[in-house]
Amino acid sequence: MAVGNHSQAVEEKAASRSQSEVNRKLKYISLAVLVVQNASLILSIRYVRTLPGDRFFTTSAVVMAEVLKVLTCLLIILLQKRFNVKQTALFLVDSIVFQYKDTLKLAVPSLIYTLQNNLQYIAISNLPAATFQVTYQLKILTTALFSVMMLRKSLSRVQWVSLVLLFAGVAIVQVEQEGKKEASVSGSSNQNYMVGLVAVVISCLSSGFAGVYFEKILKGSSASVWVRNVQLGIFGMALGMLGLWWNDGAAIAERGFLFGYTDMVWCVIFNQAFGGLLVAVVVKYADNILKGFATSFSIIVSTVTSVYLFGFHVDLLFTAGAGLVIGAVYMYSLPKAAGGATSSSASNAASSPSLASTRTDVGPEMEAFLPKSVLREGRRSVSPARRPHARLTAQSPTGRGGRSCSVSETLTARLSVHFLSRPLCLKTLHFTN
Repeated sequence: MAVGNHSQAVEEKAASRSQSEVNRKLKYISLAVLVVQNASLILSIRYVRTLPGDRFFTTSAVVMAEVLKVLTCLLIILLQKRFNVKQTALFLVDSIVFQYKDTLKLAVPSLIYTLQNNLQYIAISNLPAATFQVTYQLKILTTALFSVMMLRKSLSRVQWVSLVLLFAGVAIVQVEQEGKKEASVSGSSNQNYMVGLVAVVISCLSSGFAGVYFEKILKGSSASVWVRNVQLGIFGMALGMLGLWWNDGAAIAERGFLFGYTDMVWCVIFNQAFGGLLVAVVVKYADNILKGFATSFSIIVSTVTSVYLFGFHVDLLFTAGAGLVIGAVYMYSLPKAAGGATSSSASNAASSPSLASTRTDVGPEMEAFLPKSVLREGRRSVSPARRPHARLTAQSPTGRGGRSCSVSETLTARLSVHFLSRPLCLKTLHFTN
């Protein structure tokens, strides 16, 4: 009997070691995926917008990306319903039409996301890819400020310092670019540095507000991430078509919706449509620190690639500014110290940037999606004998009370923002990468 127990213990230890090795490899794979997705979208948009010849209409590309997202989500919902078309249709009608008040709440973030996607095309078309990548990290600053104002979140001292460094780094890069902005856009007379800068700043503001607003309305909702994406996509397509008609209506009527589309343009659209979904899939293995690394590496990759593809010149001032931004992104992603939070809201913010969790019991199917910060916090807080059911307790911002929310609700909030935040990325619940 003792021999059998010993053999079983050895097998369990070997299995645990093997699983740990697999998770470690998947973590590095997730890092690579996040870096490639972050950098490739920016570089590919810059590439297709600076090629000579006929240019595609960016408004049509935004609409096409929304169409692909909605179709993908509908397919996933159909798969969840075991390809029962009738049941799927009834489910969608109930979720979207009968619960119209819930659907209408998403009109505001959908409008902002549509605006943001169009602004990113404008910004990347007028700014060097590396400059855009660095400047776009201001969305971390705007998201943090909106979180403090709208959600009463608390930030650690390290995070506040990182935000100051982030702003300083972006300012240095902009000062450096201002000194040679004519040279940076000399490759094309159609490029305007100031237009690109205004577009990226507005995009950062809209990204921060939309992320926090979306998180706020998601609390208390039980709708799945895929239904949320369908709801957002419906508004996104409608608003995108309105912008298309307003800005390029006459030209598209003359030349066609798919005018200027090449294989590379289709790659950009697919990257926009499915990049956020890809990030959501790997988020299990990508905690905040890993995402901070990914963002930092993507800035480096974008800069190096821009040197070879677009003749971008890197000098000491740009290096210093970009270095500050990279360091700030990493510092902001660091978890708070265990004893650093004195209030309930502070400890909530330390455990998760989106939803506070004080106890959790989830099965393997939920662990495949819930971020590690939530799982680790729950396992520290609850002993195995006291895990009654799979629920999370979210404290109110005032710390006076709390409410109970299901694991699916937390999953919806986490994955929805990862799927919808990116341009479309990602990011953490505050749409930060």
